Amino acid sequence: MLDMDWKITFKTKEASYQLMLISEVEIDESVENLVDTAIITLPEAVMNQVLNFEEKIVRGSEVLIELGYDKNLEKEFVGYVQDIVANDSSLQIVCEDALFLFRVGVKDAEMKPTSSKKIAESIVDQIDKTFKVSCDYDIGFEKFIIHQATGYDVLKKLQEETKANIYFDTDSKVLHIHAPYLEKGGDVVYSMQENIGKSSLDYKRAIDKKVEVTIESIDLKGNVRSYTTGTTGGDKITIKVGAVTESDMKKIAATVLQQNNYDGLDGSIDTWLIPFVKPTYSAHYSDDDYPDKKGIYYVVSTKTTFSNAGGKRVVKFGIKLG
Repeated sequence: MLDMDWKITFKTKEASYQLMLISEVEIDESVENLVDTAIITLPEAVMNQVLNFEEKIVRGSEVLIELGYDKNLEKEFVGYVQDIVANDSSLQIVCEDALFLFRVGVKDAEMKPTSSKKIAESIVDQIDKTFKVSCDYDIGFEKFIIHQATGYDVLKKLQEETKANIYFDTDSKVLHIHAPYLEKGGDVVYSMQENIGKSSLDYKRAIDKKVEVTIESIDLKGNVRSYTTGTTGGDKITIKVGAVTESDMKKIAATVLQQNNYDGLDGSIDTWLIPFVKPTYSAHYSDDDYPDKKGIYYVVSTKTTFSNAGGKRVVKFGIKLG
């Protein structure tokens, strides 16, 4: 029987502070979302004494969440306190990853020609130069306008128009911009007979789901350009982008098609804190009852909960890698 362990540390410019009790921790991480979040729930009062830590934990405090068993802790979340919310019977400390730092205004600009990487580097240079940009999916823009926007607004627009995976590695201070399923964080092994509590996985075949993708762009002269790929007559997906180059319209279309049309398992599994896993990991999946479903799948998201009831992690699979 393993003993559950945890350590949650907050840090401000003045000092650090460690929580001594919690009711629950919930961590949501995904390469498909701009922001990873953690919600730490505490009882509002202990022994009829209201908890008061406002001077120790404030908006912007750094937070480190470590979880595990038998004093073997893994770094599960690194970020910042976004808000402290009082409910009827509990307190919630709402945390965000490094995107929290980028919810501030940036200069208006008209960048032309430019690219995803140059735009992201411009935002990082204005907000926090200690961050680096890792980009291997550099979509070209004939023109990109920034007007009365925050760093978050700009990154969100980039994500919407390029369909890239854009996310922060807060611990390493890296802003990642990648084509879906390319960035590899590590490997993890799952077996239905050994370390999976339950599964909601369904096998789907690309041949059964016909998809037609159209990318529409408006060039600098105001002309509408379009590019279509996939299966004619299939489910139609139309993406409107800005003044993107024609070659990169095709790149975006291929990305969207890959996200919506592949052979493999679709869904998620429920497991525990061990084995450790993060989005971008390659999950080696097997089921002795269905050996034909064995494969390697890209982990797109994890949802981790930790409380007196135990530690659980929901792991969502993306495309089949092998």
